[in-house]
Amino acid sequence: MKIILATHFGLCFGVRDAIAHAQQLARQGPLTILGELVHNPIVREQLRELGIEEASLDHHGPKSKRVMITAHGASDKQRQKWITAGYEVDDATCPLVQHAHEQLRQLVEAEYFPVVIGKPGHVEVRGLTEDFTDCFVVERFEDIANLPVRSRYGIISQTTQPIDHVHKLVDAIRRSRPDACVRFVDTVCRPTKERQSALRNLIMDADVIVVVGGHRSNNTRQLVQTCRLAGKTAFHVERPEELRPDWFIGAAIVGLTAGTSTLPDTVSAVARKLEEISLTLTNQTESKTNQ
Repeated sequence: MKIILATHFGLCFGVRDAIAHAQQLARQGPLTILGELVHNPIVREQLRELGIEEASLDHHGPKSKRVMITAHGASDKQRQKWITAGYEVDDATCPLVQHAHEQLRQLVEAEYFPVVIGKPGHVEVRGLTEDFTDCFVVERFEDIANLPVRSRYGIISQTTQPIDHVHKLVDAIRRSRPDACVRFVDTVCRPTKERQSALRNLIMDADVIVVVGGHRSNNTRQLVQTCRLAGKTAFHVERPEELRPDWFIGAAIVGLTAGTSTLPDTVSAVARKLEEISLTLTNQTESKTNQ
């Protein structure tokens, strides 16, 4: 079987810089990350090997005095609580997440009712909404029915949402509130858009698609969902060991992509495993043919 790699995949600059920053701080002294720096178990294992600990963003008590906000960001309220508690707070928030925070703040200051399109409870969405008590989160079309009636709505999005889904929700909000002024600011990050666009091309060419990334990674799950909504068989793995040869029986072309928190080494290892599976399946077919 032929294995084709998406034109855009894997680690984005925000995650890359957050990991590098954490590694640099760990060399200087004890460090605690407030949550998962990125939703990728392999990255977390590597950080633990450097002596970096994890703690909850909501509860003070880490042994180290230096703590780090994750790439997903946090609210100003949370950040100030840690500073007030006497901790030295380092910030690894992705610049594109910071941009989303700033856009939401500007909308609120312009007296728009704040709406965030995203996954309720996700750490990035919590960070976006916690500074604004009346902020409303929309994940699905069904949520719009509960949107408070206001004359002005200011909408942004979690940075890792599929842009097509975001536009559909914005249009649905406009239809449901025809008399309201609805302003939408696109805060879906460029790496997410590039990976979704590259995946659409992969879907047209591949019989089966493998998506590599943490099972808790929202953007990785979105890639898997995009495949399945298009009617394409997709398998989500974190490591090459999870691949099963029977998944690819009869597949002529296998597509490979990865979420924005997936290390290049992991993608390469998965690609090598797929090559091994391809060789195994070919040998099995030839053996049966010769019998």
